[in-house]
Amino acid sequence: MDDTDSAIITHLQRDARLTNRELARRVGIAPSTCLERVRALRARGVITGYHAAVQPRLLGRSLQALVFAKLRPLSREVIYDFESYLTQLPEVVSVFVVSGEDDFLVHVAVPDIEHLHAFLMDRFSARREVVTFRSSVIYRQTGTRVLTPMDGAGREGEP
Repeated sequence: MDDTDSAIITHLQRDARLTNRELARRVGIAPSTCLERVRALRARGVITGYHAAVQPRLLGRSLQALVFAKLRPLSREVIYDFESYLTQLPEVVSVFVVSGEDDFLVHVAVPDIEHLHAFLMDRFSARREVVTFRSSVIYRQTGTRVLTPMDGAGREGEP
């Protein structure tokens, strides 16, 4: 990973709809070189896909929450099964298997508080492996959608 790859990744994260020609112009390389580098980044698994960022509120999902869950018995099979179950639910935005007091952190987006309550009662309470769960409503979400390599991380010739 060099500075050119980093620049390509940054520009694509900001606007994945850039044409190869425009991307090459912004990075300052030839279009053929740009195309080769993007293909190499995809082949190495650095670029895993492209998506459209959406506004949940405009999709009828005005309420977002984080759900923390503790499972028992804690085993690889239980974790994988629960993770698979969650990723199939339309309310679920993201699933994180975490360390600490909780085993899962689940980001959900639903129409309103009644739907959140029903989701928790029907989807979490109904699962035998869930021993406890709690939720926190998200009031506001901010953050960056653009990741760049950390100093020294992923640079060519380095571990």
